[in-house]
Amino acid sequence: MKKSLTGLAALALSTLALSGVSSAQAQKKYTIALVPGLTTDAFYITMRKGAEAAAKAVGADLVFQGAPDFNPVTQTPVLDAVIARHPDAILVAPTDKTQMVQPLKKAADAGIPVITVDTFIGTGTYQTGSGNADFPLAYIASDNLLGGKMAARALAKAIGDKGKVYVANVKPGISTTDQREEGFTAEMKNHPGIQVLQTQYNDDDANKAASQVQSVYARNPDLSGVFGANLFSALGAANGVKQGGLSGKVKVVGFDAPTSVVGDIKSGLIDAVIAQHPAEIGYYGVISAYAHLTGQSIPVMIGTGFTEMDKSNIDQPDVAKFVYKD
Repeated sequence: MKKSLTGLAALALSTLALSGVSSAQAQKKYTIALVPGLTTDAFYITMRKGAEAAAKAVGADLVFQGAPDFNPVTQTPVLDAVIARHPDAILVAPTDKTQMVQPLKKAADAGIPVITVDTFIGTGTYQTGSGNADFPLAYIASDNLLGGKMAARALAKAIGDKGKVYVANVKPGISTTDQREEGFTAEMKNHPGIQVLQTQYNDDDANKAASQVQSVYARNPDLSGVFGANLFSALGAANGVKQGGLSGKVKVVGFDAPTSVVGDIKSGLIDAVIAQHPAEIGYYGVISAYAHLTGQSIPVMIGTGFTEMDKSNIDQPDVAKFVYKD
């Protein structure tokens, strides 16, 4: 039974793959494609840097090709173009856990190993021998349920464990943000003084997320906090708080840590963010693909870490290094 891999075990996989570089590289130079959720997000730019570092270490070529927005309609033709080039393996962040099953099945049917990174298809549980979405070899990502719980605890602390809050989210059907909301809601059940209002979906539009803050506040003048379940939700919520003159009244906790949030954290506009480690995701994605291509077994799931950032630690080198590259 394949199990998840974290920490030292992931490092062991990396070491194992690297140990076979000389002989495998002499036989073939592999091409590994990385198809991100979108190309303009600092999260995926940082993931690409980690993937490039791993590709360099194992002597593989990395192809990075994606759509400009997080949408299965635009991701599918990009994926088709990548499949047509027939790389040795594909790392992909599916933009919908249902709609991207069949487009990815084309890669598997063409004999191209598929590993999902950051997001997943189906349930995210692969290689079970059942269902139509279990064909990817592995899923490499943060534990988004845990991340949502961490965000809930941070927001509960910021608002003194009482008041009304809501989740600013993208749209249903995205594996990562669905899980973050699920983790957030589950953790808030441990905080009886906090009422979780209806989730607001913004379609990854920061301007829409900003206007939603003010609309929710107009209906709930005792609103205390917002959890932005992804980058644009958090930035939009923070802008909405600022534009509505609600700074200090409505606390914001976000997910992801591009450089643009650093100033907001220092100013107090955003109280905390849960930073993922996208470079690790990209790195272990390439290492896992390479290990598989060179005849080694890989785990079906690899979990990467989080770093909670707030005003008290944002300038510390061991925390600041996890701010995403742009």
